[in-house]
Amino acid sequence: MNPYSQFLLPRLLDWAMSDQTFSQYRGELLSQVTGDTLEIGFGTGLNLPYYPSDLQKLTAIDANPGMSAIAQKRIRESGIVVDHRVLNGESLPIGDCQFDSVVSTWTLCSIAKVEQALQEIHRVLKPGGRFFFVEHGLSRDAKTQVWQHRLTPIQKVIADGCHLDRDIRQLVERQFGQVTIDEFQPQDLSAVIGYFYKGVAIK
Repeated sequence: MNPYSQFLLPRLLDWAMSDQTFSQYRGELLSQVTGDTLEIGFGTGLNLPYYPSDLQKLTAIDANPGMSAIAQKRIRESGIVVDHRVLNGESLPIGDCQFDSVVSTWTLCSIAKVEQALQEIHRVLKPGGRFFFVEHGLSRDAKTQVWQHRLTPIQKVIADGCHLDRDIRQLVERQFGQVTIDEFQPQDLSAVIGYFYKGVAIK
């Protein structure tokens, strides 16, 4: 892993993703999480304050070891016991049907083999388990899509593999039969980078 991805990018992302707009959607989504929980793309631990107070343990994975140093402070301050591992979401060393909930926030955009990662999420969920997600991706506006496709190659370089043009609805619905998704654009973000999908999928 290059020094930019391991040292500079985690700090840039921590700053950018701490914005109030992102915090609002974290709170709305994570308030519903219950039971044994896995978070894919834990990053710098920004989700921790938004989990329900009765959540006692969280298994958290992230492929970038550079995120860990920043995350550790939030883990120490949290009332949740966090099993934090440096792992790739595409291949989880976890048995089938282990979790009641799986969480992903602004992560599916940057996983190289995203369909494989979603298969893994489905596999480790218990029957009836829920996948909670909020992501950015492909806009429904054709003119915006043109710019998303044009800028994605640059975005992938500067943001550690992040795609602007993934159709998150289509990706999740290919793996899960029961999916509820809201699609929207926050007023303070450009649709090129800020067309959001927030939802829950049930195994």
